[in-house]
Amino acid sequence: MIKAVRGAMRIGMVGAGQASAPHLQSIRDLDTEVTLARVVARSADKLAALHLPAGAVTSTRLEDILEDATIAAVLVLTPPNSHGEIVERIARAGKHVLVEKPLDVSLEKAEQMVAICEQNGVKLAVMLQHRIRDASLALARLIQDGSLGPLLSASASIRWWRPQTYYNEPGRGTLARDGGGVLMTQAIHTLDLMLSLTGMPDRVLAMAGTSPAHRMECEDTVAAVLRYPNGAIGNIDATTAAWPGFPERIALNFAQGSATLEAGELRAELTDGRKIQVGVRQATGSGANPMAFDHAFHRAVLLDFVTAIRSHTEPAITGRSALQVQRLIAAMMESSHRGAAVSIAS
Repeated sequence: MIKAVRGAMRIGMVGAGQASAPHLQSIRDLDTEVTLARVVARSADKLAALHLPAGAVTSTRLEDILEDATIAAVLVLTPPNSHGEIVERIARAGKHVLVEKPLDVSLEKAEQMVAICEQNGVKLAVMLQHRIRDASLALARLIQDGSLGPLLSASASIRWWRPQTYYNEPGRGTLARDGGGVLMTQAIHTLDLMLSLTGMPDRVLAMAGTSPAHRMECEDTVAAVLRYPNGAIGNIDATTAAWPGFPERIALNFAQGSATLEAGELRAELTDGRKIQVGVRQATGSGANPMAFDHAFHRAVLLDFVTAIRSHTEPAITGRSALQVQRLIAAMMESSHRGAAVSIAS
């Protein structure tokens, strides 16, 4: 049972790799809201290299977090293939979870994770931070209030660059560790945001492959055509073989206007004459340095997660909502393997 603690919420963190940097920066920014009590990782050397807030205790045993009754929530920042087991143990200990994307390496395992957290009555949030950008929220409001009318077409372009050295890390870009290539690791953010705005398509035709730019097991280049239930058509262009890397872009056309999201900036033009601009262009890690982005939206997701726990509400980016993008990715890869269009279960 979790002990009630006044003041900042005590949290744990599992994982000490590259993904930990923006989370640690966010925790420092939110020091009146959260206290990092314990950090666990398999590598003592990686733990020793972390720049941790004062008072954080490190160990190589997950049990040290599970058995600490003062810890209310845990950040899981380990490779995707380890998420399921770790999250299940945390959920059974009665602690809430914020997990890095993707939920897990397969749709089936992701669905199991969501079900386990729901069965144990703990909140499961996912670090798909593009949804919580100011520009994304502004466009969501325009769509929800009917200003733009029904969707006519949609396009998502993720033309990024990763050098071969990025894929030389053991396990990176493999099915076993990451669950896939560009779709599961890079494009997932943009695809998740697009789905949050357009809803799910009901059919997809995709082709996926590995370009000569990389030596890796999984796909680095994907093209797909989508069909939505209302007849709207969409397309997806995703790659990590586009030197030197370009900002991701979502373009949506509606009956009463059009809207473009590019690198955190919204530009919309409506048939009633309104022109709307929200946000500013930001670095997004689209080039050789995957960590070249601001941590502000990691911070926003963490604050939302903590607020949801305190207020007994759902976080903005729930595990159940994150299943949608994994359903789309699974359907895209199935279509590519079969060489035919496939239906997507809602």
